[in-house]
Amino acid sequence: MTISNFTDKDVPDQNGRVYFITGANSGLGYEAAKVLAGRGARVLMGCRSEEKAEAAMASICAAVPKADLRFIPLDLGDLKSVRSAAKLAAKEPRLDVLVNNAGIMMPPREETADGFESQFGVNHLGTFALTGLLLDKVSRGVKPRIVITASMAHRSGQIDFDDINAEQSYSRWGRYAMSKLANLLHMYELDRRLLSSGSPAIAVACHPGVADTELARNFPSPLVSLFRPLSSLFMNSAAQGAWPTLAAAAGEGVEGGQYFGPSRNGEWTGPAREVQPRSRALRIELARRLWDVSETMTGVRYPV
Repeated sequence: MTISNFTDKDVPDQNGRVYFITGANSGLGYEAAKVLAGRGARVLMGCRSEEKAEAAMASICAAVPKADLRFIPLDLGDLKSVRSAAKLAAKEPRLDVLVNNAGIMMPPREETADGFESQFGVNHLGTFALTGLLLDKVSRGVKPRIVITASMAHRSGQIDFDDINAEQSYSRWGRYAMSKLANLLHMYELDRRLLSSGSPAIAVACHPGVADTELARNFPSPLVSLFRPLSSLFMNSAAQGAWPTLAAAAGEGVEGGQYFGPSRNGEWTGPAREVQPRSRALRIELARRLWDVSETMTGVRYPV
């Protein structure tokens, strides 16, 4: 089924469905959680900060008084936290959709709790581990989906297997682009494996275009100050940036392997539609090599 011009108004009734959204206390994750809760879904909000999660939940409940929300402590930069979050989510009576939304963008070189370069570690390895740990649970849901958030930045990404943790050289943008390419390679390989195993679950991806969120907090301050007043002219708001996420997570007729992004201005802005990645994201051998490396680095083996 073709999805085009999709906005939050196109999200169907979600009563009975359960979503786990990572990074749900702000930005795209918050906006998606609010819309889905407003349609009747139960939403598990995976967040690092309990204080920020509670504030976000209070804000959603102010707009949606009957919102069914639960805070799940989650730090994608710590595999111990990822495992704990997966255990909590797995105790839910039901889980239909995992929305891998959380990520970081262009920090100075840092390492995760497990010694991984932070952008690859949080954006890809944390997501890879959480998905693998919850795959059986999600697969038992109704019309189960795994959603992985990528970015237009994947277009310039390359997987540096010889320096996977950026110990020899580090580029903020280069490593961000690498992590976003890894997200798409992960999604396509996961969907191939789900299909070949006969699983009812599908894997899909999305990107927000250029959205006004906290993700850009590591951009140079003068640049942010210069462009912020003009942002509405060439950027989605956070709510608009969440439209592709909502299309991937809740759109009717979505098929495995689809990728959703904005429909206007070169995928920068506008309602969601299916979009196409750069060819590198479709390379099967590259995806398989990344998969093997990711299982080794995280210690998480998928059941497919």
